[in-house]
Amino acid sequence: MLAGLILIVGALLAVWLARDWLGRAGPGALKRLGVGLGLAALVVAGIWLVATGKLAGLLAIGAGLAPWIGRVMKLHAFWRWLSTVRRPAEPPPAPSPPATAMSADEARAVLGVGPDADADAIRAAHRRLMLANHPDHGGSTWIAARLNQARDVLLG
Repeated sequence: MLAGLILIVGALLAVWLARDWLGRAGPGALKRLGVGLGLAALVVAGIWLVATGKLAGLLAIGAGLAPWIGRVMKLHAFWRWLSTVRRPAEPPPAPSPPATAMSADEARAVLGVGPDADADAIRAAHRRLMLANHPDHGGSTWIAARLNQARDVLLG
């Protein structure tokens, strides 16, 4: 009677701890747990079959699982190969900004402003072009550098 009560309390404690752990564990940990429990069940079944003298049953289980184990191994190798094939290509390096100084006329042409543009018009043109060509939004770092250089030349 006492042994049964201890066994029930132990089982409830194990279920409570497992539920708590499963709430914090990620999918990878759950997969490893499932594989580990499956292998442990196979080992326990094998030991039981050997201990009871039913080695033929163990051999039958092994023969029945052999094709499935082969399929899992092939599938695992395929997914590893596929992850190496579909690796995204490295983007080409962006051209560096020009090292030469930009003239005021060239800066006006880059920003699209006239020679009579004031500081507010230059800032507005720079902002409008940077919103359209910023590297964080898919634009080019080279174009953004040219726009910044043109703004700096015109605003001093």
